[in-house]
Order: sequence, then structure tokens, then C-alpha cells
Amino acid sequence: MNHQLPPQPSQDELAKARWTKASMSQTVNGCVEVAHLADWTAVRDSKNPDGPVQLYTPHEWKCFLDGAAKGEFNRA
Repeated sequence: MNHQLPPQPSQDELAKARWTKASMSQTVNGCVEVAHLADWTAVRDSKNPDGPVQLYTPHEWKCFLDGAAKGEFNRA
């Protein structure tokens, strides 16, 4: 099966995105921020908002959240 990915967001779309940081980390300066765009979920380092951004499709993001909720990524 050949899955075509949507076009990556423009720098303008990323600049205008509404970034969210988890409430538990509001007083900490070393967290990630998430923005839900039209075709992607973007993740960035809150200490470096102009740095690189990781992009995930809605399906990838759903799978990640499912695994996190099940504890699959917990540190040993």
C-alpha cells in the first residue's frame, strides 16, 4: 500500500500555530510543546521555539497517545 503524506506545513503556518505545553510543565523550562495543524501534529522543544519541529500525521499521533496511555513508553 502506498500512503501519500500531506505537504509539510509552511514556516508561516508553524509561526501562526497555537502551541500548547502540558500544565504539569508550566513552571519548568525543559518541555515540549504541541500544535495541531490542519494535516499534522507538530512537536518542538519549548526552550528552542525557533529550532527544529517534528511532524506527525494524525494516525501517528493517535498511535503515540494510545501507547503513552498504556504505559508502553514508561522508563524502566
